Amino acid sequence: MTATLAPPVRIGRGAVWALGLLALATGALESVVTPTLPLLQRELDMSPSEGALLSIVLLITGALITPVAGKFGDRYGGKRVLIRLMAVVATGGLVSALAPSLPVLLLGQVLQGAMVGALPLSFILVRKHLPAGDSKVAIGAVSGLFVGGGMAGTLSAGPVAEGLSRHWMFALPTIAVIGATILVNRLMPHDPPGRSDDAGIDWAGLVLLSGTLVTLMLVLALAPDLAPRQPLVLGALVVVLAAFVTGWTAVERRAASPMVDLRMLARPAVWKSCVLTFVICVGTSVPVYLVPQLFAVPADAYGFGAGATEIGFFLLPGAVAASLAGPIGGIGARRFGSRAVVTAGIVIMVTGLTSLATVHTEVWHLVVGKMLIALANGLCVTAMVTRTATSVEESDTGIATSLVLVTRVLGFAVGSQASGAILTAATPAGSDVPAESAFVTGFVMASVVTALALLVVRTMSKGVKE
Repeated sequence: MTATLAPPVRIGRGAVWALGLLALATGALESVVTPTLPLLQRELDMSPSEGALLSIVLLITGALITPVAGKFGDRYGGKRVLIRLMAVVATGGLVSALAPSLPVLLLGQVLQGAMVGALPLSFILVRKHLPAGDSKVAIGAVSGLFVGGGMAGTLSAGPVAEGLSRHWMFALPTIAVIGATILVNRLMPHDPPGRSDDAGIDWAGLVLLSGTLVTLMLVLALAPDLAPRQPLVLGALVVVLAAFVTGWTAVERRAASPMVDLRMLARPAVWKSCVLTFVICVGTSVPVYLVPQLFAVPADAYGFGAGATEIGFFLLPGAVAASLAGPIGGIGARRFGSRAVVTAGIVIMVTGLTSLATVHTEVWHLVVGKMLIALANGLCVTAMVTRTATSVEESDTGIATSLVLVTRVLGFAVGSQASGAILTAATPAGSDVPAESAFVTGFVMASVVTALALLVVRTMSKGVKE
């Protein structure tokens, strides 16, 4: 028997900004490890393989938690799940801040990985409490602030770790997460559950999905080292990955209430958004990895010899562009449709990548190119998320948008690993400086991959209402 639920309470700007502040804080907390990995390796006496594990463990747990959080949010209510999830994230941040050793820091990162699930839960709340047009703008603003938070964390982590300590680079954004969570709890009304929970939880699908994502991340992280030295080990990992994918697909197709509804993934609006997001994020992650590396190349070679603080300053325009791209993309999707926004974003990104491959002899060349790419990525991903969120039933918002966000994580992982492999292959024996041609190859590769996304964009509907 289904009870009649009262209409959701309309929310004001305060509640939306609270969600935005939470996205900003979680984005900052997510991004502090990457720019400070050399420092962490020195202070915790970590080997390169341990450093690689630390750099991907948050991605692994985040990619797993995202569809789970979306599913639970659709079923039990977005606010209820979001507050509990943020309690886990805050605990992880405090564990990371106090960690005396690598195992404890890894535990903190595993708990922090739950933060990626905050985005689909925020989209559930926005979708339930705002009309369609306003929800697109709100989703764009929240997405943009998450991206901006990531850039802010990247910029500030190095100076905070060097000026204070590595403990504070985790503690400060964790305090911000706790404060924003309190604001959300006070300003956001409770939303009614969207689904009945009598179907149970798909634990088998959850375990197999976990194995799939963990194995995939391991393959991506270890492939550059294993391929030339231990190809049989790499082959074994690929076989394990294929077994997990096969088993997970079989379980999800038969489950009464699957953790990831593959029938939803078969919908054109959803699978096209996932494909576009993956390709665009692969293209974006290449300059995200390569541009700071190029800044750091010694000036007596072909680089600029920039330190951590200088690199952060050079990336600041990109951080601003990424923050603005979210709300701009949301407004553009409402007025012109997602297809127009994505097309514009892809053209801007290809222009930025091509310019980086062609000219990179001055600092401003890299600054402008990176700024264009950050703006384009924000426009495209926001348009994909808003399109997906508004093209499915309200009760499916969380799981649908989580599929897009998972492909975003995977796209960044693939692009980053490919970039690292290109630089490693082009570094002469006994030298720490890769050949300049490696950067050109990476930028050209990213440009071609991004341009291929236009083939999928052509199949998208033109109308504003999708």
